[in-house]
Amino acid sequence: MNSSITIGLGGLILGVLIGIVVAPTFLGPTGSNMMGPASMMGVSDGIDQHFIDQMIPHHEGAIEMAELALEKSARPEILSLAQGIIDAQTREINDMTAWYQEWFNAAPSAAGHSMMRMEGMEGDLDELLAAADFDKEFLSQMIVHHEMAVMMAQMLAAGTERPEMEQLAENIITSQTQEIEMMRGWLSSW
Repeated sequence: MNSSITIGLGGLILGVLIGIVVAPTFLGPTGSNMMGPASMMGVSDGIDQHFIDQMIPHHEGAIEMAELALEKSARPEILSLAQGIIDAQTREINDMTAWYQEWFNAAPSAAGHSMMRMEGMEGDLDELLAAADFDKEFLSQMIVHHEMAVMMAQMLAAGTERPEMEQLAENIITSQTQEIEMMRGWLSSW
């Protein structure tokens, strides 16, 4: 794994963890130390909002990589995986955007996009394009990308109270864990 991926993922993980730990502090009712249902929904709101703000640009990055794979790869396995990533993650972006607008009366924040740019995630696309073996580099980068999404989804599952978000987290964990294992198998056999 190259250093820009490691630094980028480290920063993204730190941002997600800080948001999940700190956001509830600012969302509870002022001066109240009671944790009733209303204050718990505030905690869930913070987690859900932060997750969506981070996962939409994360998914957009995976879609960009998958679109490159459709152009650059000749392997049917990669082409099928790439199209599946585009389809699933576009659908999830649409769902998250609609929920965000319904629950928070706003469009998702652009902060996640800025964080990905600051942490060097866009530079990985250049590295992918320049790779001597595109397919292996694509798999290596997508494995790391999926591992990050699974970690983010696990944090969401531990803190959300919304059934839609619980289902989304479960879907991400299940599908992307399966894809990670499949990609690792291809990497070891190619």
